Amino acid sequence: MTYDAKAHWESIYQTKKPNEVSWYQEKPKTSLNLIAETGLDKDSRIIDIGAGDSNLVDNLLNIGFRNITILDVSSAALEKAKKRLGNRANAVKWVVSDLREFETSDRYGLWHDRAVLHFLTREEDINKYAEVVRRSLKPNGCLILSTFSENGPKKCSGLDINQYSEDSMKKLFSDFEHIKSFEEEHTTPWGVSQIFIYSVFKGKGV
Repeated sequence: MTYDAKAHWESIYQTKKPNEVSWYQEKPKTSLNLIAETGLDKDSRIIDIGAGDSNLVDNLLNIGFRNITILDVSSAALEKAKKRLGNRANAVKWVVSDLREFETSDRYGLWHDRAVLHFLTREEDINKYAEVVRRSLKPNGCLILSTFSENGPKKCSGLDINQYSEDSMKKLFSDFEHIKSFEEEHTTPWGVSQIFIYSVFKGKGV
């Protein structure tokens, strides 16, 4: 049976509550800290890739960011986030798209991805992802990625995943300036430990 990404994730978000998925975070503290460290202007364009119904957008609005795009393949996920935000959802740009097919004329000051890249296991899809990043980011834009590390799970949500190390991240984004990478333990809502690796890159400009 061929894997249908949209069907898979629509089913997840239609049948599970926010705290019934392994990647749930009540407050995405690490992402928020890393975004703060970039020193981005509050008018900078930010895109959160595969955001699902993550609470990151709420927190970004709370601290004054005004130019936020939320992308996910699941329309059900985005509808949940919109409902949670209420009228504030009107201040956000919502995009239902498979990341591999995403095209935009916008150029972002920050690309944020927590737990999407590791679901791409085919080399052509991984390379496509990197291409979309390069095409979508401003020349000096920032890239914050969080994936399962080599010490993390080998499967998630019933799917095979691709583990990453600092070296493999640096290789994939070799034309970016590598700022830092570090591992972090995430505890799922049911108490299971998962090891992620966060990596921060910055474009080298024109």
